[in-house]
Amino acid sequence: MASGGISRRTLLHGTVATGVVTAVGAGAGHAHAAVPGFHNPFTGYPLTGTWQDHIDRGSLGGIDYGMGVGTRLPAAGGGVVTNIPYNGTGGHTVTIQHDNGYRTQYMHLSQFLLASGTRVGMGGVVGLSGGAAGAPGSGNSTGPHLHWHMINPGGTRINPLTYLGGGGGLPKTTTAQDGVPGPIMWKRAQNWLRIEHGYTGPIDGAPGVNTYAALQRAMRGHGYTGPVDGVPGTNTWAAVQRLAAQWGYTGPVDGVMGPNSWRGFARFLNQDRYD
Repeated sequence: MASGGISRRTLLHGTVATGVVTAVGAGAGHAHAAVPGFHNPFTGYPLTGTWQDHIDRGSLGGIDYGMGVGTRLPAAGGGVVTNIPYNGTGGHTVTIQHDNGYRTQYMHLSQFLLASGTRVGMGGVVGLSGGAAGAPGSGNSTGPHLHWHMINPGGTRINPLTYLGGGGGLPKTTTAQDGVPGPIMWKRAQNWLRIEHGYTGPIDGAPGVNTYAALQRAMRGHGYTGPVDGVPGTNTWAAVQRLAAQWGYTGPVDGVMGPNSWRGFARFLNQDRYD
């Protein structure tokens, strides 16, 4: 379905590392638990067409998210990419063949970003959204949006949200309570940095140079003026403390992270939009 006047939040590049995929069977209309190695990368966008909407108009099924042309499309799970140009009414289509036999398909793309045969990890950007009426690759779309469906190993289309048990996402970090940073906190930090600050590494909860460089870019808005070199020091962490101060941190801005600093930072990261 087309969407009109949709404001979008920019989704930036994710990982190109191999995703971990666990086999879980899910058929349309049956609820299942969230699937390890998969997530819904489009929770920040309005759902403009439901599965039932598609069925009611004779489609085999799908869901639509309203988003502007050119929005980056992260992979919902790891696998091997196949591009299908001008795929009938679906227009430019990316298929991701997952290791457990399931497939993900994104339709109405304006551009492919990876070559067919490329292995992509969960969060790796596979293409740019399209859907503008009459534009190359839009198929039968009447307005900018993304069409998404999955196909089970038996060849039947299934609702991605059913497969993901309601949409997937990251759990909240307990760092907001105990002040101890750990992998979940850093996964949420990486997802925040992916969404808003150009992070291009894996969502693996193990911060490295790319994570810290993106953090330094983000901290430009909180008084950080040092180099973006991926090597955080006192000035980087002082800026993080300034951010944390907006989320309940009341300690000194001294660039020395302690439990109270981490609690404030984690409260920021626990916002629903970074799930």
